[in-house]
Amino acid sequence: MILPSKSNVSHINEAYIQQHDAHLIRQQKRKKKLKRRLALFAAIVVATVTIFTTYHLNQRAKLAEMQTEYEELSHQLTNLEKEEKQLTEEVELLNDEEYLLQIAKTNYFFTEEGEIVFKLPEEDPSY
Repeated sequence: MILPSKSNVSHINEAYIQQHDAHLIRQQKRKKKLKRRLALFAAIVVATVTIFTTYHLNQRAKLAEMQTEYEELSHQLTNLEKEEKQLTEEVELLNDEEYLLQIAKTNYFFTEEGEIVFKLPEEDPSY
C-alpha cells in the first residue's frame, strides 16, 4: 500500500520501493477492474434470469389458458357429436313413411278412413 503523503516517516526513493509501489498500484487497478467485470457479469446474469423467468411464466399462463380452451372445445365437440347422432337418427326416421304417419296421427290428429281418435289426458289422476 502507498503510505499517506503527509506522515512522519520519510519515503525512500530506491528502485525496489518504486517497483513495489507500482506493483501495489497495478494490483489495486486489477482489483477494481475485476470488481467492475464481476458487477457487469452479475448484472447480465440477473437480467438474463429475469428475462427467462418472465418468459417461462408467460408461457405457463398461455399453456393454462390453452388447456382450459381445449377442455371447453372438446366438451363442446362431444355435445355436437351427440346432437349430430340424434339428428342423423331423426333424419333416418323421417325418411320412414310409417313413422311420419304415426307422428301425424299423434300430434295432428290425422286419421285414416274409418278411424276414431280418442285423446287421453297425460296427467296422473289426483285421487
